Amino acid sequence: MMPDVVWVILIIVALLVGVGGGIAAFMLIPFFKTKRASNEAEKILKNAEIKAEQIRKNAQIDGKQTVLELRQEAEKDIKERKATVAQMENKLSQREQNIDRRDNALLQKENILEEKNETLNRRLKECDKKEAVLQEKIDSIIVELEKVAQLSVNEARDEIFKRVESKMTKEIALYMKNSEEEAKDKAEEEARNILSLAIQKYSQDEVSERTVSVVALPSDEMKGRIIGREGRNIRSLEQLLGVDLIIDDTPEVITVSCFNPIRREIATRTLDILVKDGRIQPGRIEEVVAKVQAEMDAQIQKYGEEAAFKLGLPRINKELLYYVGRLKFRTSFGQNVFDHSMEVAYLSGIMAAELGMDANLAKRAGLLHDIGKAVDFEQEGSHVELGSRLAKKYGEPDVVINSIESHHGDVPSKYIIANLVQAADTLSAARPGARSETLENYVKRIEQLEDICKSYEGVYQCFAMQSGREVRVMVVPEKIDDLAAYKLAKDIKERIETEMTYPGQIKVSVIREYRATETAK
Repeated sequence: MMPDVVWVILIIVALLVGVGGGIAAFMLIPFFKTKRASNEAEKILKNAEIKAEQIRKNAQIDGKQTVLELRQEAEKDIKERKATVAQMENKLSQREQNIDRRDNALLQKENILEEKNETLNRRLKECDKKEAVLQEKIDSIIVELEKVAQLSVNEARDEIFKRVESKMTKEIALYMKNSEEEAKDKAEEEARNILSLAIQKYSQDEVSERTVSVVALPSDEMKGRIIGREGRNIRSLEQLLGVDLIIDDTPEVITVSCFNPIRREIATRTLDILVKDGRIQPGRIEEVVAKVQAEMDAQIQKYGEEAAFKLGLPRINKELLYYVGRLKFRTSFGQNVFDHSMEVAYLSGIMAAELGMDANLAKRAGLLHDIGKAVDFEQEGSHVELGSRLAKKYGEPDVVINSIESHHGDVPSKYIIANLVQAADTLSAARPGARSETLENYVKRIEQLEDICKSYEGVYQCFAMQSGREVRVMVVPEKIDDLAAYKLAKDIKERIETEMTYPGQIKVSVIREYRATETAK
């Protein structure tokens, strides 16, 4: 039993020793850790001090090196600046030397100029003395001449002028007269040559007047379809087209009547389409009329543009070219106004080129001279007034405007081109086959022309010749002398211009013939 107690005691003692050792170890661990940490801290401080010392030494070395480099750069910069300053000093010294040389040269020139000036002054004084001596001699000579001629200088000069003037006046008058006659002869000859050349270079087909438009029908049955039930189709056509449709007994024909040539053309084309299509009713009529009107506008514009292209005229307003195209459907005494305008443009251009003037401007004036006829059937006023308005509206040159206004003599011509257009217009209208008129109008015009001439006292016979373009008046020589014949021709001309309407010009010739007859037996 004793040993068990001993073991227990030993175990207890061992436990106490273990617990005490554990407590001691627990208490000694922080102490050892602190000591270890302090040792490590000392080591770190020592290492830091060593590194700081190394860094300080390196910084000292680097600082010395930097200072050395900066000192070297500064010394180099100083050397360069010293070299630059030296160069500038050299340049300045050279400039000073140059300036000194120039000053010396200027001083020398000034001295030379002063010497020359003194020399010139001496010569001027000598010249003045010589001039005074010469003037005295001239005065003495003039006095002696006046004594010999018994005339003063002014009187002698006037006498010479009178003699020269008297002689030259006759020569100048004769020269002016001869020059004027020669100029007139040359001008007339040149004008004839230019006109004949223009006519030779341009030719146009003859024309015939067309007063109505006729639409051919495949059969008379089509007339009833065009009239429609209770006349609704023909009423629709006349209302939309603005024309009169004449349906009479003429077989297979409908006549379109309208003062407006463009409406008449639209109506003719519309009826052609409707007759070929066969569908004739108000709705279809409206559709075809609208289509034809659009096509007509496009074709009119095309005609105007083609005219400008053929004549080589640039920069004409498109709206104005539309009015030019409308002339294609306008006639004047049977002559197509579009063709007439093209002809006048060509003739004007040819004559202008022969005279050395602007041919394109003359063509432009010739093309537009009758532009008022494109609207004279729709607006109030003569075609001259309407044409002038259109030209001003679309900014045409003054030459073109004056050519339009003066081509019938309504206003004076301000430009040579306006006179050329007037001449070309007369040529185009008066040439054979250019224009035609109905027989009734022709007969009335001839009768009116002869009646005007016969209404004057002393006229015993008159003849209208060349289709009414010339009238010859035979007078009684006992009643009408030469001066009265001249006055009679002027009076007849004024009455014709006031009372008659005619194309081109009418020449009035009063013939007074006195015959003395004796018979020898």
